Amino acid sequence: MFLLINEFDIYILQFIQNNMHTPVLDKLMIFATKLGNNGLIWIFISILLIIISKKHKKAGFVTLLALFIGAMLGEVIIKHIVQRPRPFLEMNTIKLLIPKPKSFSFPSGHTTAAFAAVVVLSRYFKKYSIEFFILAFLIAFSRMYLCVHYPTDVLAGIILGIISGKIALGIASKFY
Repeated sequence: MFLLINEFDIYILQFIQNNMHTPVLDKLMIFATKLGNNGLIWIFISILLIIISKKHKKAGFVTLLALFIGAMLGEVIIKHIVQRPRPFLEMNTIKLLIPKPKSFSFPSGHTTAAFAAVVVLSRYFKKYSIEFFILAFLIAFSRMYLCVHYPTDVLAGIILGIISGKIALGIASKFY
């Protein structure tokens, strides 16, 4: 079963590598990944909400809580249990466009953070839900495009991010 999943992952990454790379997309995907580095775009948005508006302070705190939950579950626990190597280590013909990540591959931390934040932000700012989700999907896709995550790493990151966002919203509803 795991062999079949791994073959599927590699097939998709090779398809992306062989059919989708262009100089413009290379730059866009590098930019999207940089936005997601360490969840900084989401932390920045959260802090802005906390500082700028009393009305939106709760949204900022709940987003930070979702990011924290996702990071603890994904980066601290799951990555160290699964210990999946990055795809560029297995697909040694890949020329990376970004520095080599040093952590394990499963799940995608960028994707987990993006979807944890988006679940919360979309609840508080329904009007911008589509824009939030487009940004989250762009960050998630950039991880495969840049060959630093397998598709199943990204899928797991989406699921973990959604769960983390919902847990944070649940906690917030009990205490606010």
